[in-house]
Amino acid sequence: MEAKTLKSLSIKGEKSVFYVPDVHFDAETGICKIEGESYLENTWVFFDNLLGWLKQFAETKKPIIFEFRLSYFNTSSSKGILQLLEFLQTYEQDGGEISINWYYPAHDEDLREEAEDFMIDTNLQINLYAI
Repeated sequence: MEAKTLKSLSIKGEKSVFYVPDVHFDAETGICKIEGESYLENTWVFFDNLLGWLKQFAETKKPIIFEFRLSYFNTSSSKGILQLLEFLQTYEQDGGEISINWYYPAHDEDLREEAEDFMIDTNLQINLYAI
């Protein structure tokens, strides 16, 4: 019996009453991107979906490159992001190779500070890039 192949995960962002970020998790390269604004109606469902995909991808033991390009996220999204980072921390501690890049608008110190807080909370190295 052939093993089930993991497909890439893509979610098209939306801006309406709530804001859904663009998501692209590439099953071939391990590059995972979240971009845009995150102000969600069902935050836990959204992030549980992303976390479930990451857990399946981690079974491949391939490197994970995570790119955050968020211009805004609310408090519940922040908790979802922390959940993803905690998983990446565990993956790294178990021998997985990870790289985390955090892109933020150069004028937005709050977004840079959010990344710094995530580094403190998780002990992960997050590469910061002002754009």
